[in-house]
Amino acid sequence: MMDPRVQGPGIFYNTQGYRCPSAPPVPPLLPASKLTLCSPPKEDPGPLAQLSPDVSPSSRPRPRISSNRPPALGQQRDSESSQQARREARRTHSDETGVCDVPKPSPAARHCSGLARRVLTIAFALLILGLMTWAYAAGVPLASDRYGLLAFGLYGAFLSVHLVAQSLFAYLEHRRVAAAAARRAAAGGPPDAATARSVALTISAYQEDPAYLRQCLVSARALVYPRARLRILMVVDGNRAEDLYMVDMFREVFADEDPATYVWESNYHQPWEPAAAGAAGEGAYREVEAEDPGRLAVEALVRTRRCVCVAQRWGGKREVMYTAFKALGDSVDYVQVCDSDTRLDPVALLELVQVLDEDPRVGAVGGDVRILNPLDSWVSFLSSLRYWVAFNVERACQSYFHCVSCISGPLGLYRNNLLQQFLEAWYNQKFLGTHCTFGDDRHLTNRMLSMGYATKYTSRSRCYSETPSSFLRWLSQQTRWSKSYFREWLYNALWWHRHHAWMTYEAVVSGLFPFFVAATVLRLFYAGRPWALLWVLLCVQGVALAKAAFAAWLRGCPRLLLLSLYAPLYMGGLLPAKFLALATMSQSGWGTSGRRRLAANYVPVLPLALWALLLLGGLVRSVVHEARADWSGASRAAEARHLAAGAGAYVGYWAIMLTLYWVWVRRLCRRRAGGYRVQV
Repeated sequence: MMDPRVQGPGIFYNTQGYRCPSAPPVPPLLPASKLTLCSPPKEDPGPLAQLSPDVSPSSRPRPRISSNRPPALGQQRDSESSQQARREARRTHSDETGVCDVPKPSPAARHCSGLARRVLTIAFALLILGLMTWAYAAGVPLASDRYGLLAFGLYGAFLSVHLVAQSLFAYLEHRRVAAAAARRAAAGGPPDAATARSVALTISAYQEDPAYLRQCLVSARALVYPRARLRILMVVDGNRAEDLYMVDMFREVFADEDPATYVWESNYHQPWEPAAAGAAGEGAYREVEAEDPGRLAVEALVRTRRCVCVAQRWGGKREVMYTAFKALGDSVDYVQVCDSDTRLDPVALLELVQVLDEDPRVGAVGGDVRILNPLDSWVSFLSSLRYWVAFNVERACQSYFHCVSCISGPLGLYRNNLLQQFLEAWYNQKFLGTHCTFGDDRHLTNRMLSMGYATKYTSRSRCYSETPSSFLRWLSQQTRWSKSYFREWLYNALWWHRHHAWMTYEAVVSGLFPFFVAATVLRLFYAGRPWALLWVLLCVQGVALAKAAFAAWLRGCPRLLLLSLYAPLYMGGLLPAKFLALATMSQSGWGTSGRRRLAANYVPVLPLALWALLLLGGLVRSVVHEARADWSGASRAAEARHLAAGAGAYVGYWAIMLTLYWVWVRRLCRRRAGGYRVQV
């Protein structure tokens, strides 16, 4: 009797999970020779290649085999001419690629070089930390008015220079990406190697909204890439009856692609029995046997069919991703990750592949993630603006130095031979003795960085992903992301020495920034000087408006000016969520509910309430203190004038911005989208 869990013609299994004798043989998707065509080197690049951007694994000279027999005269001339030709070829290759053929250093030299870089990196990080702390604590004024009311300090100057430098490097990276695209266009399109790689698109699904899931599958089907070199694998986190609608939709969308679907009663890992769990630890698990019928069935389907959907026992997103990576093995060159709420641009995959093909030192590349539902609410709209700046300014700047800190789950591409090397270590990650089940994408990126490979970002690869439209669900998402950020910050610090100094600098600055902001807000609310508080709020909105203006110019979209409205959302919502994340870093879970269910987790609201009470108490104290103060002096009179003018400017700013939001977005954009069915 055939196993009813196996769907799709061409492959048959019995109830034990083995191929039936009557089943016709299924040819592999690609010959083995083509699957490994031009694959990146599998050897460890070594400390020198990891430390120096000018040396890659592919640039190492191969050992030459010499003979003791002296060559004949003619042979000697040929040998000398051939050696000269080889030297000229190496010189030409060096000029074109910037990679030089240099002798491999000794282990002692590599050890000394690595130790020196570690020491210098630690010293550099401590220097940045010390300078930031001193500039903040000392409060050295660089410019001030007569009464010290309009002051600009050293710490503010430091942050301003940081924003200018970040914007400059982001602009240079966009110019570099545009120049590379122009060269490819002048050469007549993508090179043959760009489509010679075999790629597996892996989709992680969990209680997805049917409308979003259908868009994701349809966009995957429409990807511009040779069908013979592209596999599509969706893994569903859940095998109950309420989860199988996703399997049915996959079968429906790929009906003419001969899809195969499989409902797995287990997954790659099983919990220990209660008798053995005590010795192994709480929540311990073990990998299923290699001869497990379900495992054999899944791996056979994944490695022989082009379109496969697997629904497995619930285990979290990391378990879903592990199933896809493990089942694929080394059968493909590249692995693309994607979430089930993501709509891919048709050329998204092709653009990612070109980045990896152009430089063997790049281990992973991410694309531009935009918001699929920006008009659902004010939360989703501000998130859409924040997403654009996070990718096209912050990560573009990181990409300029080849050290993108996170390849996002909706759109990322990895070298499979490298991914398979750290797959088990990635899955078995623990923090404070607890198995990590969130922060999967950031830890994947950190594992790639730990091997010394670069990570890049390209704005030419694009996708659209769903974002929470309710404040509560957005808060839960941000809390989960903050947990993984702080945890991965500690892991990432171990590998700063293998990459550009900008990676160290930015990690220190971004890691300390929330604490300095919280300290500043509390100090000002309890200082008893309303003008000092108002002055800082004006500066915050001014910096936010300047950053929004640069983003609007870079994209050519005036709507990005409304990004300055995100500052209160950060100060009032995201900032306390970060401290909750610090306190609950060891707790696991997806962190957000499936999109078919309403979010009912009110825990993230507690730190917001506490934060609001702290600020309210400080504000009341300041008002009472100022009401009892003597305002008859010249400095106090000047402060009163500044306070009135500043309050008027602040209220006017918000009145203008909220009016623009209401007219520009809530009315015009909604009317246009409803009348013309414009898909964002």
